[in-house]
Amino acid sequence: MFRSAVTEKTLLSFSSFSSFLFALLGISLGLWAGSLVIVFDGAYSLVSLALTLVSLGSLALRKHPVFEEQPNKALMIEPAVVAFKGLAISAMCLFSFGSAVLAIVNGGRDVNTGLALVFGLLNVVGCVATYLILTKASKQSLLLDAEAKQWLMDSVISGAVLVGFVVAMLLSKSAYAAFAVYADPAMVIIASAYFVWVPLKMTLRALNQLNSIRKLEFSY
Repeated sequence: MFRSAVTEKTLLSFSSFSSFLFALLGISLGLWAGSLVIVFDGAYSLVSLALTLVSLGSLALRKHPVFEEQPNKALMIEPAVVAFKGLAISAMCLFSFGSAVLAIVNGGRDVNTGLALVFGLLNVVGCVATYLILTKASKQSLLLDAEAKQWLMDSVISGAVLVGFVVAMLLSKSAYAAFAVYADPAMVIIASAYFVWVPLKMTLRALNQLNSIRKLEFSY
């Protein structure tokens, strides 16, 4: 149990460090390149960082004497944190969706595709590497499983962004160059609309677990 807790803390700390790097890189390069989707990716990493810190806090909370005396309440911490994480990511996806729709209505966005492609490639490699590291230990706890799912989402989003920038670059050099400005917000709409279901399912699963624990508690 102690070793498992240490592993959780180590992996969550690693995840938070990775999130910080990608958030810093994504938001700064996104603003520089004028890309809404890169800013979205960076903002996702920033939210992931905040949520990972919440997970780390929950690990410390579980060791509190109050929860040691009431094991059922201690069991509720993990799914409660996961449910919160799921709701936070869902809210971010919905906000990003709305921002992208407004960008399209306002005529799209010009993006520095060269810089965006470099970021996209680095981001995909980094996110996939982090996901693979976390997923090996994801069966140890619900927190690590949720963390791995966050990075899976980030990996696929980053991959979609990379493909989108390739498409945008090709469009800009074709007879359809006028549509290239819509590629960036369109990617945000597709990514946020698709991935909002992942955190929602994660939240529902966690809420079901909370309900099961409550029923168990009341049965005593």
